[in-house]
Amino acid sequence: MSRSSDVGARSPPLPFNPYQQQQQRYPPMAPPAADFPPPQFFPRPPLSNPPLDPTPPPPPPQQLYSRPPSSMLSTPPPPIPSKAPPFASPPPFAAPHQFQGLQGPPPSHPPPPPQAPYFGGSPAYQQQQQQPLPPPSQGYFAGIAPPLPGVAAPPGHDIADEFESLSISSAPGTAADVKVEALPRPPPDSCDTFAQPAWSNCHPRYFELTTNAIPASHSLAARWHLPLGAVIHPLAEAPPEEQVPVVDFGTSGIVRCRRCRTYINPYDKFTDGGKYFRCAICNLLNDVPMDYVCALDEQGKRRDAMDRPELSQGSVDFVAPMEYMVRPPMPPVYFFLIDVSITAVRSGILQIAADTIKSCLDKLPGYPRTQIGFLTFDSTLHFYSLKSSLTQPQMVVLAQVDDPFLPMPDDLLVNLSESRLVVEALLDSLPSIFANNENVESALGPALEATTSIMSEIGGKLLIFQSTLPSLGVGRLKLRGQEAHVYQTDREPALRVAEDSFYKQMAAKCSKLQIGVNVYAFSEKYTDVASLGTLAKYTGGQVCYYPGFHAAVDGEKLTYDLSRDLTRETAWEAVMRIRCGKGIKYSVFHGHFMLRSSDLLALPAVDCDKAFSVQFALEDTLLTSQLAYFQVALLYTSSSGERRIRVHTAAVPIVQELSVMYKEASIGAVVGVLSRLAVEKSLNDKLENARQYVHVKMVNALREYKNMYAVKHSLMGRIIFPESLKLLPLYVLALSKSVPLRGGFMDATPDERSAAGYQMMTMSRPSLLKLLYPTLIRLDEYLLQGSRGGGVDSPPQLPPTAEVLDPRGAFVTSDGQRFVLWLGNVLQPEFVAAILGPQVAHSSDLRKVPVVEQENDLSKRFHALLAKLRKQNRWCHQQCVVVRQGESSRELQLVHSNMVEDRGAGFPSYMEWMVQIHRQVQQKI
Repeated sequence: MSRSSDVGARSPPLPFNPYQQQQQRYPPMAPPAADFPPPQFFPRPPLSNPPLDPTPPPPPPQQLYSRPPSSMLSTPPPPIPSKAPPFASPPPFAAPHQFQGLQGPPPSHPPPPPQAPYFGGSPAYQQQQQQPLPPPSQGYFAGIAPPLPGVAAPPGHDIADEFESLSISSAPGTAADVKVEALPRPPPDSCDTFAQPAWSNCHPRYFELTTNAIPASHSLAARWHLPLGAVIHPLAEAPPEEQVPVVDFGTSGIVRCRRCRTYINPYDKFTDGGKYFRCAICNLLNDVPMDYVCALDEQGKRRDAMDRPELSQGSVDFVAPMEYMVRPPMPPVYFFLIDVSITAVRSGILQIAADTIKSCLDKLPGYPRTQIGFLTFDSTLHFYSLKSSLTQPQMVVLAQVDDPFLPMPDDLLVNLSESRLVVEALLDSLPSIFANNENVESALGPALEATTSIMSEIGGKLLIFQSTLPSLGVGRLKLRGQEAHVYQTDREPALRVAEDSFYKQMAAKCSKLQIGVNVYAFSEKYTDVASLGTLAKYTGGQVCYYPGFHAAVDGEKLTYDLSRDLTRETAWEAVMRIRCGKGIKYSVFHGHFMLRSSDLLALPAVDCDKAFSVQFALEDTLLTSQLAYFQVALLYTSSSGERRIRVHTAAVPIVQELSVMYKEASIGAVVGVLSRLAVEKSLNDKLENARQYVHVKMVNALREYKNMYAVKHSLMGRIIFPESLKLLPLYVLALSKSVPLRGGFMDATPDERSAAGYQMMTMSRPSLLKLLYPTLIRLDEYLLQGSRGGGVDSPPQLPPTAEVLDPRGAFVTSDGQRFVLWLGNVLQPEFVAAILGPQVAHSSDLRKVPVVEQENDLSKRFHALLAKLRKQNRWCHQQCVVVRQGESSRELQLVHSNMVEDRGAGFPSYMEWMVQIHRQVQQKI
């Protein structure tokens, strides 16, 4: 738990310019040089525009309307080749000219003559800036890391060189058309690719801004239109060679700013022989502890900077001294609240859960301090004494659920190492104890009240297994969301929030007691995931949903998900705070947490799979500093019982040009913030309005970008976008077709929509991008080519569209959460028998067919491919389901819902979507 000292108040910072050497060489003039960055930083457009033709020919009239898909034409389309062309690399866009599209010559006006960049200020100041500059090696950040992308541009570099354009050809009286093969698509494995961190910034896997160029004014921020924010993944898994270093200051304490409480970082400037340091966040001059003083070199940097991770790296783990604790560090606590009604028993949930928990006992972190407890329920509550002196667990049944109490409060939560044999005996006997249970009721609310009483002294992680709608005691719920007429009305948003305030009140209580809740929901019928998920939403937890659970098919997925939940890196009793530099403030947070104060996020149990997002706003009318600084601090208890602070620090330039903001945009962070905004808007507005909210932001951004260059360049028949955001239209289309936002009553059940929304709010950037744009590969050709000695390592990825699905082939699509194996109706039965078994080749019902490895080379290569793809997304198990062409309902639900480039869910195809966006961008507001 955090000390109040970590909430230091922040006074107005003092102005500070880290480029003191350049100020000494070039004395300030009007306006002061401190208000301007060094000339090598941000290139501006030329002072004069190139001459334009005074009498340009009038543009031909255009008629923009979408071309219907081939399935709607009167004549049948030509046969589809069996092997669709892959798109392993992005399609070719602009030719050498910065705005040349895929067709037609470049604009007729001549290129502008080379001119010096414009840096603003008086003429005398401009003339002074044209003098030779000191080499970059003399700068303050020299030698620490490579320069920030887009900051130090090479000579003659024009920011517009990074444009991409897409031709939309048309003639009078004809339909607007787009070359489908030229549409922007993400290259393979791009979801896991991050830009290299600049300077000493933390890696973008931990903290990624929507743009690495902060606007200098409110007016510039308003023209950005997209969210100004960041995606935060504080405990993201890193390769072994990039692990976060641990720094221990010992009894002397962590060096921090005494005013804003920022932790020491690579951007703090040491002065006066190393006796003082100036805080990068608030600009306050602080004393350096005597045992931390170090001499400075000729460039004013500490001589031991590269030997100290806190002064050379953007991410560190500080070991917290005793002053950061209000109680001893808590041990890892796992409490299991398990539904044992007839649904849970007959579907196999109870058996798989008990077996998985037992198999993970040796892997639970924190040995020998780990504690564990159990409570089962149906219409009654079942408590289990696990005292180490017992040989068998003792069960006490509480039939009165209106006012539950603890029959044996001292033996319900025990040390695992001391009571290991008793715990194993309970897990072995649970399935047999309730094997003949015929009870259909669920007293989840009373069970929650009893569980919080058991865990109130320590806290920990609570795992709830629920298989039916709560029906008894407090927190009982009723069936809702089955009326189609509710949709598209003001009553629609209520279906996606908790029906009973009991669950939000219980979540607030759990957060206060340091209890994090993870919900595992199973049911073929309505379970009200919207209400149950509230427990996870406000405690930093997660929601795992298994509709129509069947042990033979879904058991492997539940085993993996539960095992990862129990064994992954977890931060206990954590709080997180974000500090921003002068003139910038945080405005809104998104994710699963409880907001303890205006800027402090309470996270009772947060793990390496949880991500958050934040939006920033400008406090000052005009930012005069050169750099904007951000620091994320997560104070937590490790599973080993050590109190730590994980700190991520980043610095980005403050710019006065909108083009630089677009150039330095990050598509992953933009989509991460937009998706959370859309999901949250769907909780209090209609789905149509939530989709439109994201759509309008995208169109306004592209229109603003076009208006910057429409005066100087001929853009007729083309849509332009920055290289960094060329995939934004595709991801917005995919987001609109995703389960939380798509369609209406018939497109997803209320439980499916709520569960997908809860998952999207906690997803990391790679997981989210994979979910929105699934991969599609042709399986039969890949396996057969490999069996013939082709030596193909990875199959080529195809665009997710039904047009490439060949009835003679087998295809696999993956959205990061499951694999769908699609079998064409004329696929050879011998191939199906080889990879799935002979009993499946002619089976008419594939809904409950388990995908098991067979004793042949094709099957082994198939499962090796699945294993390779699963390693790329370890946060959940991708279960493989099989569907055959012609199974209308399952094919639509499992396959065509992932074909994001096709028409579906009331949305156009990708080609039609681009034409529609082009039309809207051309419209004047």
